[in-house]
Amino acid sequence: MERGLFPLDRQLALKDKHWSEGVAQQAVRLSGLLPFEQAAEVLAELGQIAISTGSVWQLSAKWGEQIKAQEEARQEQAKAIPAVPRRGERVEGVAPRLGVAMDGVLIYIRGEEWKELKSGCVFEVEPRSVVDKQTGERMEVGHAVRNSYVGYLGGPEVFGERLWAEAQRRGWTAAADSEVIGDGAVWIWNLAGEHFYTSLQVVDWYHGVEHLARAAGLVHGEGTPGARRWLKKQETVLYQGDAAKIAQSLTEIAQGKSESGAELLKEATYFEHNKRRMDYLEMRAAGWVIGSGMIESGGKQFKARFVGPGMRWSRSGAERLIPIRAEIMSHRFDQCWQSVYNSPPN
Repeated sequence: MERGLFPLDRQLALKDKHWSEGVAQQAVRLSGLLPFEQAAEVLAELGQIAISTGSVWQLSAKWGEQIKAQEEARQEQAKAIPAVPRRGERVEGVAPRLGVAMDGVLIYIRGEEWKELKSGCVFEVEPRSVVDKQTGERMEVGHAVRNSYVGYLGGPEVFGERLWAEAQRRGWTAAADSEVIGDGAVWIWNLAGEHFYTSLQVVDWYHGVEHLARAAGLVHGEGTPGARRWLKKQETVLYQGDAAKIAQSLTEIAQGKSESGAELLKEATYFEHNKRRMDYLEMRAAGWVIGSGMIESGGKQFKARFVGPGMRWSRSGAERLIPIRAEIMSHRFDQCWQSVYNSPPN
């Protein structure tokens, strides 16, 4: 059963068998990709390694704790590093521009029910030549590449420290410029202000359009031709960076809507509060990323491992597996393994 598998107090009751480094490494890697039972089956069928589901879990618990401890050590070290980037300085192997994105997904914790796993992504901003759909002109557009991820099951304060540590690991203070992408949630901008306060702030374009679509349904009726026409027109206004105009229009419309007026005012407030983060035309022209596909992908990858039929996690079990999953998603599990395997025991 995929339920974090055994309680902590049963770990020592499992048979203590010494596994080679290679077997341990592959068992831990597979535990970050597949349910423990399936990981054991893969090792048996493809590697001809007779290993129980419990042993796979035991190995992932042991080494997941080590990876988690290493992550916490980097977090403590990063606290002493100032967030102000040294403009213009370059470090070999680091892109001139870096970005971070944040979001959250829900996983089920036994005794707590659904809890938010906050996920963060650090990425390089790479310009690529494309034809702009709005103007028809060819332009250099920023794309998120070489993504790395962190995850944290808990509040924003510690998560922000973890993400800042990852940003430092990627050379954040040596980047010429940087950006933060989010969906408009207050906790995201609070963390941006605390750790990434010199960075450009961007509300993900697709979340902005989702709010426009919600407003269109309130104004003209959900799914009606009038709502579709209004949405198409307002998308152009939003893309041109005039979120303030949208906010003003929604405020005026709300005054004549007795039933939907309050909801329209909420949408107006959303655009008014985020107007400086929605100058999409200029951001795109300047080569910045305006979509949050990289963090949406990260959330889906976390969910693929932690959310599924019968998956009910203990908090400690999830917390040990999250960093394993994050290192796999970041394409650096082997590097991480060598670091923790060769480190002195705690």
